Amino acid sequence: MMGRRCVNRLTAQHEATMRKKRRMDVSFFVLLGLTLGLGAYALSQEPRMLGEAVRASGRLFNSVWIELALGFILAGLVDVLVPTAALVKWLGAERAGRGILVAWGVGLAIPGGPYVLFPIMANLFGKGVAAGPLIALISAKTLVSPIRMLTYEAPLLGWPITLARFVPGVLVPPLLGIVGQWLFDLLSRPAPG
Repeated sequence: MMGRRCVNRLTAQHEATMRKKRRMDVSFFVLLGLTLGLGAYALSQEPRMLGEAVRASGRLFNSVWIELALGFILAGLVDVLVPTAALVKWLGAERAGRGILVAWGVGLAIPGGPYVLFPIMANLFGKGVAAGPLIALISAKTLVSPIRMLTYEAPLLGWPITLARFVPGVLVPPLLGIVGQWLFDLLSRPAPG
């Protein structure tokens, strides 16, 4: 019985990895197509536009490369320091309610911007963390950042509007996690036949 469970789990993990690889291939080709299509359009309009676009991309990369590198390094550290079993125990689908609540708290506390957040999220998703907790974490981080609230929002906009946005914003991520998990399960079902 135990052997059959292990085989079933390994088969499910392999299938999930293959779905993820196919999804990544599709994403790559969509990005490649958009880049080549817009590049060709820019060349047809004004050849100098392509050079300007490359320079603008260089400026953007120059302004975010440190955050990107730190995000990937942090994702790697999470990968080697936090055992997969612990991640799945706390953020897995078996206990989705607890996972969503834990992820909600982590999302409120984690520092950094999207360049730090999304490499970590991709790593966690690859390790088997359920979609609902990831959605709750991303939502909490992007909707309600206490650091951003205290350093930018309240000083510039004042406390009444900050709190009027904060209170509903802090309550939404768990709901998004629950609905998101349901939608992910629905969309991830294999096609019949």
